Amino acid sequence: MQAAKGWKQSVCGVLPRRVLGYQGPMTKGKGREMTHLWVRAEQRPNEERVGITPEGAAALVKAGIRVTVERSSVRAIPLDGYQAAGCEIAAENAWPGAPTDAIIFGLKELPEYGTPLRHRHIMFGHAYKGQPAGRVLLKRFKAGGGTLYDLEYLVGEDGRRVAAFGYWAGYAGAAVALKCWAAQQRGGIAGPVRKVASKEALLAELGEELWGLSRPRAIIIGALGRVGTGAADLCAAVGVGVTKWDMVETASGGPFPEVLQHEIFLNCILARPGCPVFVPASARTDARKLTVIGDIACDPSGDVSPSKV
Repeated sequence: MQAAKGWKQSVCGVLPRRVLGYQGPMTKGKGREMTHLWVRAEQRPNEERVGITPEGAAALVKAGIRVTVERSSVRAIPLDGYQAAGCEIAAENAWPGAPTDAIIFGLKELPEYGTPLRHRHIMFGHAYKGQPAGRVLLKRFKAGGGTLYDLEYLVGEDGRRVAAFGYWAGYAGAAVALKCWAAQQRGGIAGPVRKVASKEALLAELGEELWGLSRPRAIIIGALGRVGTGAADLCAAVGVGVTKWDMVETASGGPFPEVLQHEIFLNCILARPGCPVFVPASARTDARKLTVIGDIACDPSGDVSPSKV
């Protein structure tokens, strides 16, 4: 089986004030320090996303926050929008040398250099569900005296997550899974994903890859959520039949042999302790139609992952 880990659309507008360290609008002035947000370049291969738009950066600057944005050779959003918003510009991957009081903001994991981390970091740390790499990351923070603000657990005053998987995560993740499936049918492996200009461009590209192939069947678990809705809409747009499951269908706790009777499984849930296993380790040798897992909204290396292959 080939696992396709899809994108999530995680461009944030304005980060919560409590995380940025102030309770009301900040101004420059005697005796008051300006909060400094440092937007780092993503360093994971094929990662073109950024956690804040130029519009979001402009709102922070207007609120009295100093914003530094690193240059990036791969970022999907051009740098000039951040310059126009009043951000300072730094060299790519310069964050280790940022002032100690700067808050380093990124999306995905840091390179596994093992060096101590002395800053406050906002990112998806993938560190609290038993992931092996997460343990190493937390040791780096302990060694350097830094702090991790994990985006998966940050909530606003209303108790809702400030950065969560959404509709376009499901839409794009389903597209990646179908690209993998189409490549399999032709005896190949899907290449790296890349940014596309629009939804229409994505559908046109995917249509070419699916040309001449009988459509597979997909099962979506978490189909009633934002991610699952996006995944279902993508499937419908390219003629892929979908079985939609959510909490009611999985309340028994499994096993769920129905999952293995679909060519594609799109996992659109946030994995938590006690989550049922949807694809057991025995699926490697079980009789099955399943050949692609689109693991859109969970932690594939964590103890609570519902896919054990």
